[in-house]
Amino acid sequence: NLLREEGLNVITLPKTIDNDLWGTDMTFGFQSAVDIATDTIDRIHTTATSHSRVFIIEVMGHKVGHVTLHAGIAGGADIILLPEIPYDIKAIKNVIDKRTQAGKRFTILAVAEGAISKEDAELPKKKYKEKLEARAKKYPSVSYEIADQINQVIGSEVRVTVPGHIQRGGEPCPYDRVLSTRIGAGAAEDEDYGIMIGVINGKIKRVPLAECAGKLKMVSPKDQIVKAAKQIGISFGD
Repeated sequence: NLLREEGLNVITLPKTIDNDLWGTDMTFGFQSAVDIATDTIDRIHTTATSHSRVFIIEVMGHKVGHVTLHAGIAGGADIILLPEIPYDIKAIKNVIDKRTQAGKRFTILAVAEGAISKEDAELPKKKYKEKLEARAKKYPSVSYEIADQINQVIGSEVRVTVPGHIQRGGEPCPYDRVLSTRIGAGAAEDEDYGIMIGVINGKIKRVPLAECAGKLKMVSPKDQIVKAAKQIGISFGD
């Protein structure tokens, strides 16, 4: 959009694994990342059931949790922690305790790399940044801090798996290949500039860059997919 304001003819395409661009329902790259994260959670189930432990899978998503949300639901995670929904470690403990009492000897958490506790969410930005810097000296990432917190409240070993940047690499899934082809074709036939080619309700749309630049599409606790996840028993640690 800054280039457009300088007078350049610009058309942009929504390419990011995070699916966080304003003005489009879907970005290409997102479904591929979800597939990889889901496969990781699926594979962890085997070890989780046999070793009877709490497992954390850290999914990419620093500011928004779309990938974690979708992969967590698809992979059958018991708890999903997102940047948009601050968690309470006591609520997490309650979920683990209830599963144990019900004879379910393992719990799987899908944790976004930007997950934040309720206490930290209330801190001023400067204080929170200072806390993150201090945390980085003790823990490799937020998942290890959460694992330590869980260990302290339930006294059980917690294992962490971080698939990391493999979620961004490799071959795109068929859905993303078709989506990018549709979007690319829409851009090629367009004679206007200063727009992003998006997809809204399954249809190709042209969105003015001035309307979508600088805006993030966040997960809302009121989203239908969040409500559906809660209805089937998934906790968000809140």
